[in-house]
Amino acid sequence: MNLTIPILSSLSSLLTLAIAVPAPAPVKATHLVPRIRGSEWYNYTTIPGFFLQDDLSTNPSGFDYATTNLGLINRTYDTDDENRPGWTQWQKFEHYVWRLNRGSGRNLQYKVLYLGRHGEGYHNVAENYYGTELWNCYWSLVDGNGTSVWADARVTPNGIAQAEKANAFWANSIKTTKIPLPESYYTSPLTRCLQTANLTFASLPLPGGKPFIPTVKEFFREGISGHTCDRRSTKSYIQSSFPRYNIESSFTERDELFRPLFAEGSSNQDIRSKAVLDDVFDSDDSTFVSVTIHSGAINSLLRVLGHRPFRLETGQVIPVLVKASVVPKDEPVRVETPWSRIETCALPPGATEPIPGL
Repeated sequence: MNLTIPILSSLSSLLTLAIAVPAPAPVKATHLVPRIRGSEWYNYTTIPGFFLQDDLSTNPSGFDYATTNLGLINRTYDTDDENRPGWTQWQKFEHYVWRLNRGSGRNLQYKVLYLGRHGEGYHNVAENYYGTELWNCYWSLVDGNGTSVWADARVTPNGIAQAEKANAFWANSIKTTKIPLPESYYTSPLTRCLQTANLTFASLPLPGGKPFIPTVKEFFREGISGHTCDRRSTKSYIQSSFPRYNIESSFTERDELFRPLFAEGSSNQDIRSKAVLDDVFDSDDSTFVSVTIHSGAINSLLRVLGHRPFRLETGQVIPVLVKASVVPKDEPVRVETPWSRIETCALPPGATEPIPGL
């Protein structure tokens, strides 16, 4: 059956919609919400020197968390005289962070964020196959090619293997290096992240006080690009497919942020990232926190945190030691920029063939 015509019609409909509906107007954000108390706000910084990924000499290309103990540097800490004999490097680090929080006071807190990128999705394979240029101007704007679907993309068999690799890493590290387990779990609402988090953590032998019950947060989603892979499914779908997951109370049934053929700017995404970080730091007392998200979302969080750029391949993880200070003054004003319209293109001859292996 030839499924090319419906796909072409879908893109034609999107183009018609784009002409009729202007790009969303910029919205002035006088303060980034949520506020804490009065005029107080969070200022984030990254504390370098604890993970290889902090070091500018570490090349992100080919770096693998699984062969580098998540990048933890073998070093001494100011609290080493308090350590017990036989403690692993992770146990020493955990104690050091505990001591930081113990002496920080109410206006200062430290968290270690385990930022994980989802396993390979069908959209990743499609972009590699068609090329980024044709992907951006045509294929990313439709739901699939007739044989593969990448709207709210699922993980591929390779993506499943990447998540299972992460599961094996955690299972082994719990026994050998005594890595601190996440005390809280968060995930993007997009299916590839929901799947990756489940495959990574659900089967681990977790203690009763640290169960795997991730919270789905809207603002942890990927940059809103107009690509159908970044259009989330309904709240009902998430609830039925992942009944263990907790969904934040403000989560709407349908995706109200996605705009066909329009993309938000990086500054807009950073405002979202700052807001969701504020929410986590203001409402969650956990020190070690797992966040399963996307490459663009991780890049945005790293910018907000003041961390060096460190691009992750699918299935990779980066830990970040974060210092959050409560600043008792007005937060700098930030203004959202207008959404940009995506440039579209015609489908070249012969470009409708199925992707091999999918």
